[in-house]
Amino acid sequence: MEIAPEFVAAETTALSAGVVKRATHLADGRDLIYYDDAGSTLPAERSIDARTLDPRPDTATMRQDVLTGDWITFATKRQTRVMMPSADADPLAPQSATNPSEVPSRYDVAVFENRSPSFGPALAEAAGTAPEAVDPPRGLDDLEAIGLERTRTSVGRCEVVCFSPEHAGSFGTQSVTRARTVIEAWADRTAALSALPGIEQVFPFENRGEAIGVTLPHPHGQIYAYPYVTPRTQRLRESIARTGADLFERILDAEQRSERVVLQGEHWTAYVPFAARWPLEVQLLPHRHVPDFSALDDAERDELAPLYLNLLRGVDALYETPTAYIAAWHQAPVHVGRDGIRMRLELTSPRRAADKLKFLAGSESAMSAWTAEILPEDAAARLRDAIASVPTPTA
Repeated sequence: MEIAPEFVAAETTALSAGVVKRATHLADGRDLIYYDDAGSTLPAERSIDARTLDPRPDTATMRQDVLTGDWITFATKRQTRVMMPSADADPLAPQSATNPSEVPSRYDVAVFENRSPSFGPALAEAAGTAPEAVDPPRGLDDLEAIGLERTRTSVGRCEVVCFSPEHAGSFGTQSVTRARTVIEAWADRTAALSALPGIEQVFPFENRGEAIGVTLPHPHGQIYAYPYVTPRTQRLRESIARTGADLFERILDAEQRSERVVLQGEHWTAYVPFAARWPLEVQLLPHRHVPDFSALDDAERDELAPLYLNLLRGVDALYETPTAYIAAWHQAPVHVGRDGIRMRLELTSPRRAADKLKFLAGSESAMSAWTAEILPEDAAARLRDAIASVPTPTA
């Protein structure tokens, strides 16, 4: 006799562009959120996660580098994470009779808390599924103070964003409809994570390719919610303080008048920056000053989906094989310096030829003093040609 699957009641919310959000939990209490495409054929019911899981790990610890003030997280549980599994053991695929993965049901887009995160909960949850932080940060003033052998619990949040139930691919291999769903998920999670106590910055990103260090071939990205303002953003705040609050407006104007624009729409412009460090480096900037995904209007989100896909497919058309990259969505801090910082994509790749990578050797790694081998104008011309060679993305 066949046993009917058990279903869990998911909290359902209608979002923009016809996307439907269904929130539930995994067996150990971690949040799991499904985002259904507009017009999705998936049923409303979601299977319960019936696994028996080990207790959630203690939240990691971070130590301060007294020479720079930077906080370094020591997440030792990440040493045991899965490395390049086969399709039948993919932890991001929907669960099956032989694969007890992280996602119980078939899905369009799924977001869940990382099982071994770099940043974890501050307080024990009501169900007792997350341990309490031993020594949480005491606010930004506490984290920005500098001293010898300072430690704090790495309070924050790390989430996995599955772009597709398929085993292989990337953001760039998705349809326009699916890309729009992911953008809606990024916006929804940015708003939710920004509202959590102690969160100072939210960072969505995609690592793509083994050359970048990817451990799962499944098309996915991540979102980090930090308890501090990241070092890169602190330097940006210093530049804005020295040059003026309209810095991004002036950057956009200068880049739009240059030879470095690779793609442009009504609401977004993609360009190779004037002082690009990497062999392949592209920034994508909204024309309107917005701090993060949650502040984008529907028109900006709608245009971003096909435009971003066009950019990524152009990147892959540069060579005969797909290009490894980091797609980093820089967003303004949640509280400090928010007004002056405009959200932007920074896509970088170490690939400097079909069979060559740029390695960060002595000067770059030790001194952060960069030498670039390719002029930004030349890189932009090649990328424009590559983008022109790929079909326009469709729904």
